[in-house]
Amino acid sequence: MTQDLFNEQVHAYIAAKYYQELTTRYAKRGQGIFIHATQYYASTRGRRMAQRALRDGKELTYAVYQEYGEWAPTQYAVDKGVSNQSEITEWSPDLTMKITRCPWHAQFKAMGMTDAGSVYCAHLDNSICRGFNPYLVYEVPQTLNTHDYCIQIVRNAGFTEGENHPKHPEYIMPFKFHCAHIYWAFKEVCDAVFGTEASDAVLEAIRHDYGDEAAEILLSYRNHDFNVI
Repeated sequence: MTQDLFNEQVHAYIAAKYYQELTTRYAKRGQGIFIHATQYYASTRGRRMAQRALRDGKELTYAVYQEYGEWAPTQYAVDKGVSNQSEITEWSPDLTMKITRCPWHAQFKAMGMTDAGSVYCAHLDNSICRGFNPYLVYEVPQTLNTHDYCIQIVRNAGFTEGENHPKHPEYIMPFKFHCAHIYWAFKEVCDAVFGTEASDAVLEAIRHDYGDEAAEILLSYRNHDFNVI
């Protein structure tokens, strides 16, 4: 059951609930902590990708960044018609991507929390890339939360038209892992600054909306070190 219990939209739900709790309780300070937690969470993911790549004798280029990504679309997102849709609009010298559909955006919109999505998406992918290699320049000038599509740009990626770098399937992590990672990364930051009230409230929201099993699976990762592979 656990594979079906977690997906992209549950992952977005956790981020949205943290945003809601932090901004409701702490206003502008809460938003600042949310941004910091997003960057912390994302950069940790990028560092795991880099560790696998370096172990495999790879250079930390953007092509390798694509190959070592940790997530793949779930069947849930595909069946629901919210899985990612994107296209490359420019190949060189900068790689420019246009994203017209995204399950995270679908969840933020369904929750009436595109404000949370705007902040989260503005800081997520560029922070993953920075964690992977801080010398790569990854920009997110607009997102689906406020526009008809996202734009993401990798400066001087060095791609030729049609170039493709599929992910290594053995490095794809299940969404129960990704959901646990975001819950605990945000909890670590929030608890350090404000205490446990916000993260406790997020856990109870998960328990209420997704059930005891989902909450207990997240709690089972309490001793996991997400900073290393």
